[in-house]
Amino acid sequence: MSTLLAGYESSDDERDGITAGPSSLPVAGGNLAQPDVEDDEDEEKLEEEARKDAFGLSTSNGQQKGSSSTNKATKAAVESAPDVLKEDPNGASLAIITRPTDKVVNVNLSYEDMMRPVAGPVDPFNQRKNKGMNTLSGHVEEQSMDNYSFAMAQRTFDVHGYALNPSTQSGAAQPIVGSLNNAHQNGYQSIETIRPSRSERKETKRKRGGKGDLGVVDGEGAYMGPWAEWQGDKDVDPVVEEEAEEWREEKRRREEAQQVAKEKMKVARDEKSIFHGKELHDYAGRTYMHIPTDTDVKLNPSEGSAPPNAYLPERCIHTWTGHNKGVSAIRLFPKSGHLLLSASMDTKVKLWDVYHEGNCLRTFLGHSQAVKDVAFNNSGSQFLSASYDRHIKLWDTETGKCIQAFTNGKVPNVVKFNPDYDKQHVFLAGMQDKKIIQYDLRQREIVQTYDQHLGPVNTITFVDENRRFVTTSDDKTIRGWDYDIPVVIKYIAEPYMHSMPAVTLHPSNKYFACQSMDNQILVYSADGSFRQNKKKRFAGHTVAGYACAIGFSPDGKYISSGTGNGDVVFWDWKNGKIQKRLKAHKEVVIDHCWLPNEHSKLVTASWDGLIKLWT
Repeated sequence: MSTLLAGYESSDDERDGITAGPSSLPVAGGNLAQPDVEDDEDEEKLEEEARKDAFGLSTSNGQQKGSSSTNKATKAAVESAPDVLKEDPNGASLAIITRPTDKVVNVNLSYEDMMRPVAGPVDPFNQRKNKGMNTLSGHVEEQSMDNYSFAMAQRTFDVHGYALNPSTQSGAAQPIVGSLNNAHQNGYQSIETIRPSRSERKETKRKRGGKGDLGVVDGEGAYMGPWAEWQGDKDVDPVVEEEAEEWREEKRRREEAQQVAKEKMKVARDEKSIFHGKELHDYAGRTYMHIPTDTDVKLNPSEGSAPPNAYLPERCIHTWTGHNKGVSAIRLFPKSGHLLLSASMDTKVKLWDVYHEGNCLRTFLGHSQAVKDVAFNNSGSQFLSASYDRHIKLWDTETGKCIQAFTNGKVPNVVKFNPDYDKQHVFLAGMQDKKIIQYDLRQREIVQTYDQHLGPVNTITFVDENRRFVTTSDDKTIRGWDYDIPVVIKYIAEPYMHSMPAVTLHPSNKYFACQSMDNQILVYSADGSFRQNKKKRFAGHTVAGYACAIGFSPDGKYISSGTGNGDVVFWDWKNGKIQKRLKAHKEVVIDHCWLPNEHSKLVTASWDGLIKLWT
C-alpha cells in the first residue's frame, strides 16, 4: 500500500483535468466510459471494476503513467466529500494524527483508530475530576419547558415533596424526583390536578367568625366585616411563648441597667470640688484669683497696649501631671493667663497655677463622662464645662461651686460665652443633633435655636465686633449668622471643602483660620463677607482624623497647630512657610495656647494626659 501511495500528492494541488481523490469515479484502464456507449456488457464491466477499485488507486496510477492527452480528455465527476490527505493512517509512522480537542479531521480514519484510548500524559491543568460533569456542581441538561409547567412542578415539589423528572423522554417510564411515597399517595399527579375529597374539605374548612354589629366600634361584638377572624388563628405557639419570655427578660435587664445609670447620674450630679492648696487665702486675704504682681512680666497690661514680640519656643520648662486620661481642652485665664483650666476624658476639670510652683489648685468633680469643652467668661470668675453626659454646667472659679446645670438630652460639642460684657449671662452651645442653642442663665431656658446645619456642630466663633458668629459642622460647610437671628446670612460650601473641627480668630480680628481635615489650614475674612483668602494657605502637617486646635501668637506673627503624631508646627503668617517643628508629645497634640503676656511661652495638651509649658 505504501508503494502505491509513494508517487501521489495531496489533493490540495491544482491540476488541469481530473481532481484526484476518493470522490472521483474510477474506470478501467484509466479511461472514463463514453456517453455514446450503451452496451450492457460494457456497463457490467465498469461496475465490476468500480467494486474492485473503489478509491480509484489504479485509475490514479494509470493517469500518472498515461499521456497528457488522456488527462485532458478525462471528465471530472461531482465531488460529494471534502478533500482529505492521501496518507496511510496505518503506516509505520507513530506521529499523532488527531487529538481529542480537534474539530476537523483531514485524514480518513477507521473506526478502530477513532475509538482508541487517548495516549499521552494526563493534563495537569484539567480541574474536572468527573468527565460526566459540565459544571462544577453537576451536569446540566437543556430542556424546553414553559413557565407555567415549571411553576407547577416547583409548587408540587415545595408542597408535596416530589416532582416529575423533566429529563424523561415521552413514552418511557416517568421517574420521580423527591419522595416516592408522597407521589404514590397522590397518584403521581401534579398540584394542579390534585383535588381533595369532600371529607378532607370538610375537615380542613375553617369556620369564619361573624361580621359583628355595625353599631359597635370596639369591644365584644364589634363590627369586623371582611376582616373577621377564623377559628384557630389565635392558637398560641409554644415557641412564641418562649420568645415572649426572652423578650420580657431582656426588657427587665434593660430597665435595671437604666435604673443603675440613673443612680449613677444622681451621684454624678452631686457636684463638688477639691482644693489642693495649703491655704485658700494668703496673708493679704487674696485667693488664687488675684493676678500676681511678683513676676517679671506685667500680667495686667493696660487697654490698647501693644502685645509682646513672639519667638518660637524651644524647650519644655514644666509638665503638669494629674489627669489619668487624655486632655481634650485647655483655656488660659482671660488677659493675665496666670491660671490654666484643663478638661479631660477622666471626667475631671482641673485648675493649674502657671507662674509660681505650677501646682494643681482645684479639681472640679460633677460629670459622669468625658468633658469635651470648657470656656471662661470675660472676667474669669465663672466657666462652663460641656461633657458627653449631655450636661453643661456653670462653675464658680474661686469657690468651686456648681452654680447651674443644664441639659437638653443631646451631647454638646462646644460652648462659648457671648463676648459682650452686657451679655455675659448668655452662652451658645453647638450640639451633636445639628443645632446651636442659645441659653440664658438668668431665665434658665433656651431663648433661641439655630437649626440649619446638616451635621453635628463643631465650632462657634464670634466675629465683626460680636454682632455675628461663624459655625462649622461635620456637613463640610461654614455658615455665618447674625446674633439672635436664626437665619443663615452666609453659606460656604465648595466641592473641595472638608470638615473643619477647629477655628481660631486672628488677634487683629480681621481673619479667622479653619483647620481642615485634608491637612491644611484655610483662612477667611471676618468682616462679614467671609471670603476665603486663597493667598494664605498653611499645609505640611498631618491632622486628618483629629480636631487639633489652631493658635496665634499674641502679635499675630506666627500661626501654630498641633498634629496627630505629637508635633507642634509653626508657620510664618505672611509668607506661609513652616518655621519650626517642635516634638512636644508622644500622642496627639489636641490643643495648645500662647501665653498672652509672654514673648515665647506656649502651653500644649495631649491625649497622653500631660500638659507642658514651653519657652
